[in-house]
Amino acid sequence: MNHHLEILLVEDNLHDAELAIRALRKRNLANHLVHVADGQAALDFLFAAGAHEGRDASDQPKVVLLDLKLPKVDGIEVLRQLRADPRTAVLPIVVLTSSREERDVIESYQLGANSYIVKPVEFENFSEAVSKLGLYWLLLNELPVRTP
Repeated sequence: MNHHLEILLVEDNLHDAELAIRALRKRNLANHLVHVADGQAALDFLFAAGAHEGRDASDQPKVVLLDLKLPKVDGIEVLRQLRADPRTAVLPIVVLTSSREERDVIESYQLGANSYIVKPVEFENFSEAVSKLGLYWLLLNELPVRTP
């Protein structure tokens, strides 16, 4: 495998997704990024089901950037299902959302989110936040060795 998946971006707002991808590309961190626009597509991708049937499910990303307010399956349910499955139980998940609701923060951490980041409104601040989280999760964070 020459091209390991690094980031799964789960974001239904195309403008926010493009800003995040642009910020990651600026730091050369988006070479192996997949973007999906709803929670069901994220689950299908990670578990190699539906439209992603046949994908190598062992090629998991280094980090999932997960919005909470998603169509089909919301981010909280995606998080719940990912933590309940042994194949994705330790997968790093960063909630990247516009929600400042305390219940969303608490529930995300209770379900096993590794981080909770509220999207900054201003472009420069948003870009900087995404760049920093990309650098941390892709270059500094140490993942467990995966078994075949």
